[in-house]
Amino acid sequence: MTTRNLFPAVGRLSCRRLRSHAPLAPIILALAFLSGCATPGPLHLYTAPSTQPAALLDTAPGSPAVPVDIPTFLAPGETLTGLAYDPFTDHLFLRLAPGNVIRVVDRPARAIKRTFTVATLPATGGGDLAVRPRDGRIFFAHPSEPALVVTDRFGRAERILRLATLTTPPTGVAYDSVRNQLLVLNPGDPARITAHAPDGDLIATMILDRPTAATGLAYDPLAQEFYLTTTTSVAIFAVSGHSLRTLPQPAAFLDLGPRSLLRLF
Repeated sequence: MTTRNLFPAVGRLSCRRLRSHAPLAPIILALAFLSGCATPGPLHLYTAPSTQPAALLDTAPGSPAVPVDIPTFLAPGETLTGLAYDPFTDHLFLRLAPGNVIRVVDRPARAIKRTFTVATLPATGGGDLAVRPRDGRIFFAHPSEPALVVTDRFGRAERILRLATLTTPPTGVAYDSVRNQLLVLNPGDPARITAHAPDGDLIATMILDRPTAATGLAYDPLAQEFYLTTTTSVAIFAVSGHSLRTLPQPAAFLDLGPRSLLRLF
């Protein structure tokens, strides 16, 4: 690990404390209704077993339960190139070839919410993506530059975010919703994950202690664990870069997030 502490201790958001404020619950719920609020529940992992899956797999890490299928609605010839989950809206974002087409799937309804094309994304290859739940910003890995393409949740362009110290396109991107940091997987031997401020400045660098050819990255901010794709399993690393364990399931793409127990919009 280099530079300062990548993951300092941070308290949970107040939206997660409804049960501990029972006398104020009516007021809190009223404010939540006006502003939009989602109280997180159990963590769920979403994986695509291939680049042309009929369905995504929804599992709870560490649970022996059989995964639940979520349809991707891929038409013949459509190819998946990236996957992201927004726990605030409970929507899955599928990045489709040639890399600038996004399909949003409503997980509870198991229906297409919308499909759009991002004008600022080159149609020359896909890549990973991540959603910032609090405002719906989407961060797309640029296919040919060391940068992220930033849009709102509807794909309207906002900026090209240059990432300090990177010299090659990122192969994975995740968002730390607790610390407001962007996490980027950088190719190489060894591979490394860098943490960036919202303006792209480097905060810290973490070196993985074993090789990986991952093309996707997800992060659990409460357990402080990284999830990476491999050809035959999901590899889980600590923020120190130490390999912790693997989940024996193929994942061409993945993301994770808490399942909302309460959603008010």
